[in-house]
Amino acid sequence: MSTATTTKSLNDADLSLEAPKTEDLAALLVSRERPPRPSALSASITFGWRAMLKIKHVPEQLFDVTAFPIMMVLMYTYLFGGALAGSTEEYIQFLLPGILTMSVVMITMYTGVAVNTDITKGVFDRFRTLPIWRPAPMVGYLLGDVIRYLLASLVMLTVGMIIGYRPDGGIGGVLLGVLVLLVFAFSFSWVWTMFGLLLRSEKSVMGVSMMVIFPLTFLSNVFVDPKTMPGWLQAFVNNSPVTHVATAVRDLMAGEWPAADIAWSLGWSALFVVIFGSLTMRLYNRK
Repeated sequence: MSTATTTKSLNDADLSLEAPKTEDLAALLVSRERPPRPSALSASITFGWRAMLKIKHVPEQLFDVTAFPIMMVLMYTYLFGGALAGSTEEYIQFLLPGILTMSVVMITMYTGVAVNTDITKGVFDRFRTLPIWRPAPMVGYLLGDVIRYLLASLVMLTVGMIIGYRPDGGIGGVLLGVLVLLVFAFSFSWVWTMFGLLLRSEKSVMGVSMMVIFPLTFLSNVFVDPKTMPGWLQAFVNNSPVTHVATAVRDLMAGEWPAADIAWSLGWSALFVVIFGSLTMRLYNRK
């Protein structure tokens, strides 16, 4: 008897609750303002901050912008200084801007590795569903890496000053030189974002990057004056983008104004962004 009474009361209670009408639900949703869509700048900065947080949780990633630059400066200065310039004090004046350019350019390849890692983990599938500016994840990677390039530059300049480097251009010349280098590194990183999307694994990205970076950086004026090279090699070295950037950085830090090399450096930077940036976004949209 009690069971029947209870069941009847529950049924009466269910009947008393009216189902919400579609009009009421629509009015409730429409009445609230939707949050504004993030701008291209804010979305890019957010993804750049994400790259910084990854370094916070895995600080070993800073090895390539701290220990590696220190090793490069000390090794090449004391290995080649006496043989090429007669003393390490003389050679460091020529070497430091060049080895600074070489180290930062080599670090750019880790952008492609980071992109490829996120693809294999499926993170990019989530990025593609977000209502954000489509290139924001890529630009965020590059913005985060600019901080890494800046840190590597500070480390190398500090070590260079300790062992005898003295820039005649003062603080202004050093800042301008680093600025030109950062602009070029940001643009050159688009090459590796393309490879990060195109290749299947991190090892493939690393292998291709080494094949491109080593000839490009060593066949330049980073270590020696191209005038001592054979004529056919000078033709390549004098037109290399790394040579133009290294010369611009070296002369700016020396207190000069290499207008031609600065123009070449910025021109190469624009070319990398236009070509490889476009290819990167095409792959990103199709992949």
